[in-house]
Amino acid sequence: MLIGLGFFGIIVGFSSGFFGIGGGTILVPSLMYLGFDIKTAIGVSVMQMIFSSIFGSYVNHKSGMLHLGNGLFLGLGALVGASFSGSIVTFLPRIALLILFASILAISIYKFFTAPIEPKSTPNHSKPLLFGIGAFVGAIAISTGTGGAIFLTPILVGFLNWHIKQAVSTTLFFIIFGSISGFISLSANGHVDYMAGLAVGLGSLIGVYFGAKRSHTVDKKVQKKLLLGLYIIMLILTLNKIFNG
Repeated sequence: MLIGLGFFGIIVGFSSGFFGIGGGTILVPSLMYLGFDIKTAIGVSVMQMIFSSIFGSYVNHKSGMLHLGNGLFLGLGALVGASFSGSIVTFLPRIALLILFASILAISIYKFFTAPIEPKSTPNHSKPLLFGIGAFVGAIAISTGTGGAIFLTPILVGFLNWHIKQAVSTTLFFIIFGSISGFISLSANGHVDYMAGLAVGLGSLIGVYFGAKRSHTVDKKVQKKLLLGLYIIMLILTLNKIFNG
C-alpha cells in the first residue's frame, strides 16, 4: 500500500510542479476512492504539500521563475488563515467539506475560463491585499485539503491581472506556508496519517522536479487548457462523491 502511494505521489508531484497546485485537487478525491475518510485524506494531502511545495519552489526560484516578495505576503496571510484549519475540519461535517471543495472548484473553473491569457491592465501587487487574500484562501483551502492554488491562481490571474506563469510559480510558493500551518493544526486535531503522508510526500519530490521544469517551457494557452481540464475532472469526481456517498 505504501509503495503504491509513493508511486502515486510522483503523479501528484508532477501536477504540483506543472500547475503550481498543492496536489489536493487530485489527492483528496483519489484517497477517498481508495477508502480513506475525507478528513484523513485531507491530512495526508496537506502533509505531502510540504514536500512538493518546498522543493518545487526551490526549482522555480533557481530557474528565475519565482519572485519571492509577493509570495511572501500571500504566504504570511496563509500562515494566519491555515491555523484555523484543524478547527474547521473538526467541526464541519463530511458533506459540508465536500460541498465546500466542489464550490471552490466550480468558482475556479468559471473564473479561469473567462480570464484572458495576457493581462489587459497593470498587475495589482498591493501587499495588504495579498496578505488578506492569503489569509482567506489559507483558511478555506487547507480545510478542504488543497494548497489553495485552485482558488488563488484564478484570483491572481482573473482579478489582479497577473501573468499565468507568474501566478503558477507564486501559488506553489504560497502553499509552503499554508501547508506547514495546516499540518500543525490538523496534527493537533488527529487528522494526519503520517506513514501515508510520508510515502506520498517522498514520491512527490521526484514528480515535482519534472513538473516544474515542464511548466517553464509549455505554451501558456496549453497550460491554461490543461489546468481547466484538471479542475473539471476533479469537480466531476467530487460531485459524484456528494451525490453517491
